[in-house]
Amino acid sequence: MDVLLKKCLHCARKVFFGTIIIRNYAAKPIMSAPRIITMNRPTLHTLAFSLLTTAALADGAFYGDPPDATHPWAIHDMNRPQPVRVEPGTFSSQEKPGTPPSDAVILFGGKPEEIEKWQADKTPAEPTKWEVKDGVLQCVPGSGYVRTKEEFSDCQLHVEWSAPSKVEGNSQGRGNSGIFLMGQVEVQVLDNYNNPSYPDGMASSIYGINPPMANPLRAPGEWQTYDIVFRRPIFKDGKELDPGYITVFVNGVLTQDHTPLEGGGGHMRRSAPRAFPDQGPLKLQDHGNPVRYRNIWYRPLPKRAIDGGEASHMTEAATAAKRAEIAKNIREAAAKLEGNEKMLHLFESLCYEDNAEARKSALDSVEDFSEKMKEVPPGKIETKKGEILQVAKALRYLTKFKILPEDIDAKKDLEAIIKVEEWEPQPKKK
Repeated sequence: MDVLLKKCLHCARKVFFGTIIIRNYAAKPIMSAPRIITMNRPTLHTLAFSLLTTAALADGAFYGDPPDATHPWAIHDMNRPQPVRVEPGTFSSQEKPGTPPSDAVILFGGKPEEIEKWQADKTPAEPTKWEVKDGVLQCVPGSGYVRTKEEFSDCQLHVEWSAPSKVEGNSQGRGNSGIFLMGQVEVQVLDNYNNPSYPDGMASSIYGINPPMANPLRAPGEWQTYDIVFRRPIFKDGKELDPGYITVFVNGVLTQDHTPLEGGGGHMRRSAPRAFPDQGPLKLQDHGNPVRYRNIWYRPLPKRAIDGGEASHMTEAATAAKRAEIAKNIREAAAKLEGNEKMLHLFESLCYEDNAEARKSALDSVEDFSEKMKEVPPGKIETKKGEILQVAKALRYLTKFKILPEDIDAKKDLEAIIKVEEWEPQPKKK
């Protein structure tokens, strides 16, 4: 911001110390020479603030390409929802787990009472025999899987785990556990530090589907960090619309890159695409090894467009509905405004949805505005520069993208003023 302000001050000095020249204008060619007039000059900081405001609003209405049949928003559209503010957490160390982001749902954060968020993976449900010791959740071999009482689906999941420091066994018999998203698909937990196994069963594999792209595990006994992005399959009327995907980072290294779920995988047999339930629990596997877990949390993800959510690219029907909603909101905002603000809001609404009443009101207003501007004395027209350029910008945009016809009298009148006053640089003659 400081750099931008300095640039604006530099531009303001040019305006402040320069000579202000005003020309007469009319519909007919101008024959008279320029005449110098005296005006009250604004302060440097006033000019700088004006320029800074103009720069800040450059990404507002009438700026980027307008909405189309499958994109409900314009490019750089300020009508798009602002991202939700999330306070970031902190990274973990071997000695201490990090803190989750502010919107995370904590499934296990090290407190003994958090065991109540989990239960044995049995029907009917019963308390788990897994234990909380020294701030970690530890598998008790032979006690069975554990699952969360809470159910969820698409998410960003964070899990830290540690295999026993005492190395026993090899291949699948060493530090084995598993993380089951929605209880349906497993991201493998396995001590593969200097311990080969079948690739689609190694640590961070989508078990039975896809091996990891790398093996970035730390030594046994050290904490490993999994960061997982999970999207469940989407089916409609028995037809697969989206196979679902998993992305995994292990200790900061990408090991699964948007891997299709192919039905969820499994042991020995190839899975086929299938629908998942709307929600499901997170399960941790008991595979006979006392694997430890800590710092387990997730963030729910918004729905994909294919699942009824909003996105940059949507179906034509969803786009039309969203554009109608945006246009309605802009018209409602315009109803509370007056003058040019109201007119420009109505024009903006036409970018999303045509509306006869809004169109007529805006065109009537712009004709009135142009007539008033033509009546402004030459000595005072400079005070209207900002308004004229703003309205002209809107009309240029609307005609360029054929939202309004080109032959609008008000546009011609305002362009004539801008040309006579030399408010915009003229193209160089070849």
